[in-house]
Amino acid sequence: MDARARRGLACALTTCWSPVARTPMNPVARLPVRRATPRWARGFTLIEIMVVVVIIAVLAALIVPNVIGRAEDARVAKAQADIRTLESALAMYRLDNGHYPSTNQGLEALVKKPTGAPPAPNWKEGGYVAALPNDPWGNPYQYMCPGQHGAFDIWSKGPSGVTGAKDNITSWQQPKKP
Repeated sequence: MDARARRGLACALTTCWSPVARTPMNPVARLPVRRATPRWARGFTLIEIMVVVVIIAVLAALIVPNVIGRAEDARVAKAQADIRTLESALAMYRLDNGHYPSTNQGLEALVKKPTGAPPAPNWKEGGYVAALPNDPWGNPYQYMCPGQHGAFDIWSKGPSGVTGAKDNITSWQQPKKP
């Protein structure tokens, strides 16, 4: 057997290389040989993906109902925090001027110097708050001085938007911080 025959026999017994694609070829059928792909490189099966989707759906079914009801609680907490901030600003206003702004002057006296009675001779330049916030439902906070429940009353009309409704958030019914 000469060298040329030995090369042909060797090619027939082992894998040949394609001269064009530089990939291993099946010597009998002259088709590319498919190599075994490692498990980590093959991807996920449909069953594996479905199991993950079911697990996510179960977790969502347990968590979503608890989270949805919290939006209104967050709005109430923000309104309570805003009222406490306005109470602090009114206390600073009183320290500077000796009195609270009148109902007519309103909470606007915390942002710009009030006109009318009672005068604010020592009003702090720049105001006591940068801007008056609206409550989380988009309504302005209400103010009355003298108040029916204290030196002044501040309240939000709450989700209903009606003064005196059960859902109003008020300065006199707020839980006090220790």
